Amino acid sequence: MNTIDIETRHIIGLSVRTTNENGQSATDIPALWNTFLSNNTAALIPNKIAEDLYCIYTDYESDHTKPYTTILGCQVSSLANIPEGLIGITINQDTYIPFVAKGKMSDNIVFKEWEKIWDTDLPRSYNADFEIYGPKAQNFEDAEVEIFISAS
Repeated sequence: MNTIDIETRHIIGLSVRTTNENGQSATDIPALWNTFLSNNTAALIPNKIAEDLYCIYTDYESDHTKPYTTILGCQVSSLANIPEGLIGITINQDTYIPFVAKGKMSDNIVFKEWEKIWDTDLPRSYNADFEIYGPKAQNFEDAEVEIFISAS
C-alpha cells in the first residue's frame, strides 16, 4: 500500500452534514455542489492559493457508515477572513493513501472509486479524507480526480 505525507492545508467553503445511510449523501452532496457552483462560491473565497476544488469528508461519528461532514471549497493561505455563510477548516499534516478516479465524469467515476475504497480493509483514521478537482478534472470526458484517504 502506497502512502504519502501531506502538509497542513486550510480550506474555505460550504458544508453539509450527511450520511451514507439510505443513500442520503447521494442527495446531499450533489446539492452542495449545485449550490457551490450556481452561486459561484469559489469567487467569494479570499486568499485562494489555487483554483482547485477540494471536497473534504471529516467529523466522522465513527466510520463511513455513520454521519460525517462534507466541505466543498478552495485551499487558502489563511483562515483569517471567512466570508459569512462559509466555513473554514484546517486539514492537519497527515499520512494519506492516494487514489485516482479516471474516466468520464458522467459515469460517476468518483463515487465508483469510493465504492472500491469502502470495500477494502484500509487502515483508515477517519480524520479528513478529501478529493482534489484540479486541471485534470476539467476534461469531463477523460477526467482524473485525486482522492486521499487519511491512514492510521
